[in-house]
Amino acid sequence: MPSARPAPPAVVRLVVGSFTFLLFATNTVVLCSFLYLVTLLKLAVPLAAWKRGVSRFLVAIGEAWIAVNTFCLRVTQPTVYDVRGLEGLRRDVSYLVVSNHLSEGDIPVLQGIFLRRLPFLRFFLKQQLIRVPVLGLAWWALDFPFMKRHSREELEKNPALRLEDLEATRRACEKFRHAPAAILNFVEGTRFTPAKHARGGAEYRHLLLPKAGGLAFAASAMGAQLKGLVDVTIVYPYGAPTFWDVISRGLPEVVVRVRERAIPEEWFTGDYTEDAAFREGVQAWVRALFREKDAEIASILASRAPAAGPPVR
Repeated sequence: MPSARPAPPAVVRLVVGSFTFLLFATNTVVLCSFLYLVTLLKLAVPLAAWKRGVSRFLVAIGEAWIAVNTFCLRVTQPTVYDVRGLEGLRRDVSYLVVSNHLSEGDIPVLQGIFLRRLPFLRFFLKQQLIRVPVLGLAWWALDFPFMKRHSREELEKNPALRLEDLEATRRACEKFRHAPAAILNFVEGTRFTPAKHARGGAEYRHLLLPKAGGLAFAASAMGAQLKGLVDVTIVYPYGAPTFWDVISRGLPEVVVRVRERAIPEEWFTGDYTEDAAFREGVQAWVRALFREKDAEIASILASRAPAAGPPVR
C-alpha cells in the first residue's frame, strides 16, 4: 500500500461528512417520494405493457438518484478514481456483473462508475433490508432481488435451504427478461476481512472463497439475453473505507479494473442443482476467475509505494 496520507482535521471531516450526508438524505427523500407515487401508478393498472413502461420510468428515477449522489461525492471529496476497462460496455444489453467485496464504499463506487454505461445496476439484498426506512421500499419498487440469507449452521442442518436461495435467484432474474439489466453479484457473499479470510480463504491472498451457484442460476434464468459477464476488481490502496470515510474526505484513492468476459454457453442450460459435473465445471471456472483477480489485486498493490504504516483516519 502507499504511504499513509495525512487525514483532514477531525472538524473538517465532521463538517464535510455531515454536509454530504445531508445532501444524500435530501436527494433520497425527494426522489423516493416521487418514486413511490409512480409505483402506485404502476400497481393501479394491471396491464403488462403499462407495467413495463412505468418500470422504465422508475429506472430513470433511480438513475437520477445515483447521478445526484455521485455528483455530490465528486464535488465534496478529493478521491482519485483510477478506472480502466469501461470501453465497449453497452446500456442496451444485459450483463452479469461480478466484483470482489471489500467495504461499505463498494456500492457507491460501482454505481458511480457504471452509471449510464451499463443498464441500471441491481444487486442482491438480504430480505431484512426491505425494512430499511425509505430505501427498502425503493429497492423493492426498482425490482432489486431480495433473498433470505442462511447461516452455514442452518444450511448444514437443512440443505434444502440452499436450493431455496438458488430458486429465489432464478425468480428474481426472470423479472429482467423483458428489458436490459445489469445484475451485480458479490460472489464472496460477504465483505472481505482478515478474520473471515483466516477462517476460509486460504486459496487466495486478497479474496474469500467464491460461491458459484448464484451466477449459474442467474445465467440460466436470464438466458441468451446476457451479452456477457463484467468482471470488476476493486482495490483501495490506502485500506478499505467505511461509509463515513467515503463521505468525509477519508477515501484518497480507488482503483477499479473492468473486463468483459464471455459466459460459457452451457451455463444457460445446465442444471446446477442436479448435474454434479456441470456444478463442478462452474465452480472451477469461477475459482480460476478469482485466481486471476487475486493476482491482479496483488499486482496493483505492489505497483504502489511501500506502506509507511496504516492509513490515517
